[in-house]
Amino acid sequence: MGPVIHTVRSAPLPGSSNGDGGIEDDIQIQAEQIRRERKRKAEAEALTRTVSTQRGPPSTKEDDNRPLVGNLIGEDHVNYVLMYNMLTGIRIAVSRCQAKMRRPVTDDDFIARHKYSFDIVGNELTPSAKYDFKFKDYAPWVFRDLREDCFQLDPADYLLSLTAKYILSELGSPGKSGSFFYFSRDYRFIIKTIRHSEHKFLLSVLKQYYAHVKSNPHTLLSRFYGLHRVKLPRGRKIHFVIMNNLFPPHKDIHETYDLKGSTVGRIYPEEKAMKNPRAVLKDLNWINRGKTLEFGPEKRALFTEQLRRDSELLKSINVMDYSLLVGIHHMRRGNKENVRSNTLKVFSPSVPSIRRKSTVKGGRSPEAIAIRRAMRESDPRRLGSEALQLPEEDTGDRQQFIFYQDEGGLQATDEVNQPMDTLYYLGIIDILTPYKSLKKVEHFWKGLSADRHKISPVPPAEYADRFFSFMKVIIRGGGDPTRFKAE
Repeated sequence: MGPVIHTVRSAPLPGSSNGDGGIEDDIQIQAEQIRRERKRKAEAEALTRTVSTQRGPPSTKEDDNRPLVGNLIGEDHVNYVLMYNMLTGIRIAVSRCQAKMRRPVTDDDFIARHKYSFDIVGNELTPSAKYDFKFKDYAPWVFRDLREDCFQLDPADYLLSLTAKYILSELGSPGKSGSFFYFSRDYRFIIKTIRHSEHKFLLSVLKQYYAHVKSNPHTLLSRFYGLHRVKLPRGRKIHFVIMNNLFPPHKDIHETYDLKGSTVGRIYPEEKAMKNPRAVLKDLNWINRGKTLEFGPEKRALFTEQLRRDSELLKSINVMDYSLLVGIHHMRRGNKENVRSNTLKVFSPSVPSIRRKSTVKGGRSPEAIAIRRAMRESDPRRLGSEALQLPEEDTGDRQQFIFYQDEGGLQATDEVNQPMDTLYYLGIIDILTPYKSLKKVEHFWKGLSADRHKISPVPPAEYADRFFSFMKVIIRGGGDPTRFKAE
């Protein structure tokens, strides 16, 4: 049986015969309104920048829609159109999937692709959008089952977090791969654009990943909640995944490490680290600083066994270059240094509500009614009562999972399993790099000038074994990690 494809056609384009003589005038009115609002907003932003240099950012009612972290993406942002299309597509695709009755996942669900077309007019199942674009939802039933059954996500919370307009936060800037990271407003989810090769690879191993998560609910692997694609009008295709954010919004992360078990070139200059408390440090920083994961016998056994299982899966799907991300929160320091607030910039522009005239009225199908209900429930205007500051308490949505049970992380323990004053936030990230020709060439060239067993790119079986051995050694009582250093 071939892939299941549901195609939703958009309504006629402006200017075509659609039985509504006023649609062209309505679009012109909307366009003029957008131009006026952009001009007014530009003037307001200029005034805001002037005022903020004197007394800090003004507090207005519109701050209700500001993001909790990061830089807000407004209409003048370079990635505004991409962001808008992502959110609109997610909102409709997830709503349609959620509107259907639950059923068991089948083999065909792993190759299913659901397509949607959006334009400025809209129709019964795809409301009007600011831009023409196409959206594709991959294996929606598989990811729905992962979200709800495996990761215990509430569907309403998921939609609310991801589909609030104008309040998505960008994290950093594009790296060498051209990828972008975005936080959802509440800091719980990350939207990450990925290369087409990564997208294809995730689909190719989705069945193994699904089976592993089903049998290992406490897995340390990245949690994938959705896989999507946006096609922009000029033909560019943007693939992206929705993932868990490992770090919590309610705790300052005082130290961050990205550990691979490789030591060749794996160091962040300490003099730079002194000036940048949010720098991501590496394996040699960890070893040179004499760091250890402080786990007593109980948590040490649980952690190493889950690492072993996850490493075996990664070995079996032929990937390498992944790492253990470690965020450390020192409970005695708490949040008094305001590490988060002092290193984040937030600006909330005024965004008007733009009237849209529907060309199809009174859709009464159960699917259309369910979508409209989901749309109303995810209306960003309903988020206005939320606190404006970063929260100081755990949301409690991950406490049923072993490695997130203590304030969203795992608390250090002593040798009699009593709690200590450190919280760890742990997870295995970047798991979509297969060992193919490019990595084999990189392994060869780096191996000419350094120990080929200690460089980062090594074959998957060796990488997994080295990764697991290194993580065991860095736990208290695990041995001497300096043996991993290159001579």
